[in-house]
Amino acid sequence: MNNISRFREDFNNAKEVHEPIILRLSNPGDKQTFHELLEADRIKFVCDEIYGQLEELIKVQNPSVNLTQDQYPELIAKHLGGRDIQEYGVWVYYPWNQRLVHLLDEEEFIEVRTNRNRNKITKEEQEKLRTKKIGIVGLSVGQSIALTIVMERVCGELRLADFDTAELSNLNRIRTGVHNLGLKKTIIAAREIYEIDPFLKVKLFSGGLNDGNTDEFFLGGGKLDLFIEVCDGLNVKIKSRYKAREFQIPVVMDTNDRGMLDVERFDLEPLRPVLHGLADGLDPESIEHLTNEEKIPYILRIVGADTMSARLKASMLEIKKSINTWPQLASSVTLGGGVTTDVCRRILLDHFHDSGRYYVDPDEIIADKTQNAFT
Repeated sequence: MNNISRFREDFNNAKEVHEPIILRLSNPGDKQTFHELLEADRIKFVCDEIYGQLEELIKVQNPSVNLTQDQYPELIAKHLGGRDIQEYGVWVYYPWNQRLVHLLDEEEFIEVRTNRNRNKITKEEQEKLRTKKIGIVGLSVGQSIALTIVMERVCGELRLADFDTAELSNLNRIRTGVHNLGLKKTIIAAREIYEIDPFLKVKLFSGGLNDGNTDEFFLGGGKLDLFIEVCDGLNVKIKSRYKAREFQIPVVMDTNDRGMLDVERFDLEPLRPVLHGLADGLDPESIEHLTNEEKIPYILRIVGADTMSARLKASMLEIKKSINTWPQLASSVTLGGGVTTDVCRRILLDHFHDSGRYYVDPDEIIADKTQNAFT
């Protein structure tokens, strides 16, 4: 199959395509593909801001020099060393929106894109994070976490698992547009990740996490360094934790109520009870035989029936009566994305070692001096 046939095939399968195509015009095959794209009218929008990126690169590499605008042309020409600026770096083609973007190549791109992290994340720490692999199951809450991880570049590889597609009612908390309704949540997340950083590695498990792919999720291409579990299904919560404990992988879970975050350091405590012992009586085998009604007491114990917010507690009583399922708010999901990313970064950099349940509750931290009647 030639290159142009591949593009046609990708476009015909528009609901599945999620990986960009990176072209280096110094490579004859990539250059041919570049021209085939142009000739086939597969490009609807071109973004060529490479000169501005080179200005940023020069500035980043000379932080102590107060450069003036008229100095950049000479410095950029010296950096190019006679190379054609149109062939410098990479051209990235996004098949799902037919955009072609001219970018710095990987090393320079990462250097500039992560520069404003300094020195909250040092250059040495950024290099260490680049080697890390993170898995996320559940892309309602997990999408916000994944995108925050990507923006901060807390890893070099993400593995995303979810079986669901985007519905209109998801848009109260999932960052996407109405044009993506009906698409798999994994596809939506992967596209946005690659539009932020085309050099990251993203592996999708669009059928969700199940008995047939769990080992591949945790171990395929190298063992995960950290696992983030933010799915609704109790079966997956239990089974995935037993696997994480078996492989000694730390687990982080955000519950997006009262900023509740759970950390289980199975890497440091390989015999630690799953979910801090709140799931006693459940294991991968016993959970298979429970009805949904029989699972409810375990769910209430795990999420903390006595510690959840008053509004969530009231909502739980209305499920399948006046509401379909438990509520989730964009503000809580976004908060969870930030808190989870912060904790994951510190775990991966060996700055945080504890297990436990933690709360970052805005209602308590930022509260009226007089108690609200209903919070």
